[in-house]
Amino acid sequence: MDTFWDDVDRHLVRYGGTFTREIIDSASGSFLFTEDGRRILDFTSGQMSAILGHSHPRIVETVQRQIANLDHLFSGMLSRPVVDLARRLSDTLPESLSKVQLLTTGAESNEAALRMAKLVTGKHEVVAFARSWHGMTAAAAAATYSAGRKGYGPATPGNFAIPAPSGDWQAQLDLAFDLIDAQSVGSLAACIVEPILSSGGILEPPPGYFAALSAKCRERGMLLIMDEAQTGLCRTGNWYAFERDGVVPDILTLSKTLGAGLPLAAVITSAEIEAETHARGYLFFTTHVSDPLVAAVGNTVLDVLVEERLDERAAKLGTFLRNGLDDIAARHSLVSDVRGRGLLVGLEIADESLSAPITQRCLDLGLHMNIVQIPGMGGVFRIAPPLTASEEELALGLSILDEAIGSA
Repeated sequence: MDTFWDDVDRHLVRYGGTFTREIIDSASGSFLFTEDGRRILDFTSGQMSAILGHSHPRIVETVQRQIANLDHLFSGMLSRPVVDLARRLSDTLPESLSKVQLLTTGAESNEAALRMAKLVTGKHEVVAFARSWHGMTAAAAAATYSAGRKGYGPATPGNFAIPAPSGDWQAQLDLAFDLIDAQSVGSLAACIVEPILSSGGILEPPPGYFAALSAKCRERGMLLIMDEAQTGLCRTGNWYAFERDGVVPDILTLSKTLGAGLPLAAVITSAEIEAETHARGYLFFTTHVSDPLVAAVGNTVLDVLVEERLDERAAKLGTFLRNGLDDIAARHSLVSDVRGRGLLVGLEIADESLSAPITQRCLDLGLHMNIVQIPGMGGVFRIAPPLTASEEELALGLSILDEAIGSA
């Protein structure tokens, strides 16, 4: 008798939500395959990371080659894949963003970014959106407001939340910073934001907002940190989501999409900020900083993004996906909104009580979906298929979602 689920209940720590009651045996392209032979279309790219799909042959070849040659080093040693990836990432960005540190997770890259900002400004206060998600380590968690704040005692001192923009966003932003100025002890170091708030319900600030936010930061001597864990590297139809707004952050963090499913992250800043942090003794020395194995994977990810022009593909497929979701919304009054950009799209369900049943019905029909349940917003499906998905696969997902919503 198989004791798998008994072992799950007996031995695994439950770390958020419930485990999907499927045993995943393998994955390829846009699909997961269970032990009992079911095929499940993955509309979340794993944890919003596998932008090239699962088991991409180029990634498989790189891992096999690199792990047989050089996988891990003392953190003070360097290898060619690390330096190559740093140079190539810099080449995809505005000239000011030229200094790169390679890490493992999004939380770690945000932790490093906040550490840099505090060190270079000599200040400690941090501003973030009220529906943000920046990670579960200390400083990143203190700047995360969408979940996980209650029950753990005091957060890092000096963290402030501002509302995600809505309505008259300029007046809202002005009021938010009036309140921050009133509460601040005069030590505002940084503002950390996602260009599109994913765990916040796929909320996209309107054009002009980030320019205004950047001005607020400059007025106060704060650094602007952009967290592009989910939006970076072509998912929105641009290489970076901040390109739409003509605003260049002081520090950029990448993760999820950079490793295409493997643990790779980066914090990227200017030569001036790097020089100042170094002069002040910047320390972020981790076990897996500058690891050659995942750096080699990052180089392959860039190769595929460029060669297959996946920014253009994401924009084209995003239009196809959005049209399909708009059609579903037009036929189901249960759908209250469709929003997002490229292949990061949200579909909002007005009745929160139906979110879980629709998600389960999708899974029963062979589609894995992720839904964020937000008080006052119902539930928002976060739809982020691989950039390598076909129109036929997107159409299959739309058909299953349509059926699931229709049966709710």
